[in-house]
Amino acid sequence: MTDQTLRTLQAALVDRDRLQSQATSQRVFRTPSDDPAASATALGLHGEQARVAQYARNVSDGMAWVTTADTALGSAIDLLNRARDLTAQGANSGALSQAARDSIAAELESIGASLLAQANTTVLGRSVFAGTSDAGRAFEAGTYTFNGTAGSSVDRRINDNETVRVDVDGSQAFGAGAASIFAVLGDIATELRAGAEIGPRLADIDARLTSMIEARGATGAQQAQLERASSQNLSASIDLEARRADVEDVDSLEVLVRLQSAELVFQSALQVTARSLQTNLLEFLR
Repeated sequence: MTDQTLRTLQAALVDRDRLQSQATSQRVFRTPSDDPAASATALGLHGEQARVAQYARNVSDGMAWVTTADTALGSAIDLLNRARDLTAQGANSGALSQAARDSIAAELESIGASLLAQANTTVLGRSVFAGTSDAGRAFEAGTYTFNGTAGSSVDRRINDNETVRVDVDGSQAFGAGAASIFAVLGDIATELRAGAEIGPRLADIDARLTSMIEARGATGAQQAQLERASSQNLSASIDLEARRADVEDVDSLEVLVRLQSAELVFQSALQVTARSLQTNLLEFLR
């Protein structure tokens, strides 16, 4: 009777300790051995959560690249439209004095410098127009050499099956070397000062303007894809957290009720045991 009673008391004490641990930690189990099946499920869910969190960071980083490139291209398009207007104005050579042509040439050179600055836009020290190059800038001043790697792209994985390109090929958007928009505007300025006819140069500006508009359209599509991925990742994250809570977290109210019940049972068992196993020296000697 004594051994059986002690075993019963010990089992009640263990149950009370388990409930006490659940109430303080708000977790169903402390170690994998408490519930191997639930532990395996929880481990898998934690892995899924880590993967979704990484995708969310990739989306955030990719959005920074795409937004920066889009802003730079928007500014470049505005600048180039202004350059086109100036070129059209300068093409009317019969109505302009040399001083007016020189003034237009100076503004075109200023626009060229501003365009170069936009083309060398960076995110955390990486150029958004030079692909995987680590040169720090997409174009060299003066020569307008393109520092990007041909055919390279900066990609971000946004889920198990999709990657998104987050950079823009600067050589396609702005041109490179003597064919770059920077060189073209410099040549137009030189021709204006020399009194040459610059009307045909409008076609060169229009071609480069088309390339920039196409590049900006591509960044818009990339941005929309990233926004969809962000929404999907958020939904997946919420679902995974709910599933994890079902496996790991306890119902606080339920645990408190069960803990109080276990405490009452244990105290009652102690009192019953104290009365039923009273021994004296005579019974012991028997």
